[in-house]
Amino acid sequence: SGHSARVATLTVGLAEAVNRGGAGRYKGLRFNAEQIREIRYAGLLHDFGKVGVREQVLVKQKKLYGPDLDLIRHRFAYLLQRADLQFERERANYLLEHGPGTYDQAVVQLNEARRAKRAELDRFLDAIVKANEPTIMPEGTFDELYEINQRAFLDFDGEERPLLHDDELRFLMIRKGNLDERERREIESHVTHTYRFLGQIPWTRELAGIPAIAYGHHEKLDGRGYPRQVKGDAIPVQTRMMTISDIFDALTATDRPYKRAVSHERALDILSMEAKEGMLDAELLETFIEAGVFRAVAKAER
Repeated sequence: SGHSARVATLTVGLAEAVNRGGAGRYKGLRFNAEQIREIRYAGLLHDFGKVGVREQVLVKQKKLYGPDLDLIRHRFAYLLQRADLQFERERANYLLEHGPGTYDQAVVQLNEARRAKRAELDRFLDAIVKANEPTIMPEGTFDELYEINQRAFLDFDGEERPLLHDDELRFLMIRKGNLDERERREIESHVTHTYRFLGQIPWTRELAGIPAIAYGHHEKLDGRGYPRQVKGDAIPVQTRMMTISDIFDALTATDRPYKRAVSHERALDILSMEAKEGMLDAELLETFIEAGVFRAVAKAER
């Protein structure tokens, strides 16, 4: 994929920058031609395990799946139409029962009730659509969603249904990103799938490290990564470089319809924040920025 090719380009670019003179403890580190090739192949194959993840989870754009939001929209469209029909029915009934004497005043009141009902439904739907947008950082409260979940209506068959189903509420209450815990575990499983697949390939001795390099690209130095929560020196330097490249491209890529791209500057700020928090290798990130490695992808795509 484009992402894997860019990660390979960025990681190789960082390795070559380290060869020219890395920061801190990496000043004397050098990668030979075979190691560079190993890094490139690991970058190209690091996400291969995603073939074992459901397509709908991989490309999910919002908290709700598209058909689920469509169903909610149809539900609200039905209720808006019903509010109009109820107004017409009550207006006609009033005229039949009371005659034209106070009809005009009654219609004003009935119309106010209809407008209030429609405004409430519009407000509820707006709250759902807004809550459906994924966020980078945890934010927001769910009081209005709880209120909608507690409301009920009668469907075509006269059965009472919740205005917002429990499963819909659960997805909308995702505090960060757009995946629930089950979906997140499924996505995270791609790393283990990759490792097992790559482990079946009879690599030459010079390329034997590829499975291990790819296996750790979602690990963090402080142990908060996945799938093994390893930390510190247990993560190979080649993998640390790939982690920086992977995050940078995931944040800035414009060919991922399920994620909104951020600017290079914003991506570097996020990487720097994670390095300060001890998740990423600060010295490798310094080289990534100072050597302008992140510009390699733009040059390669010209």
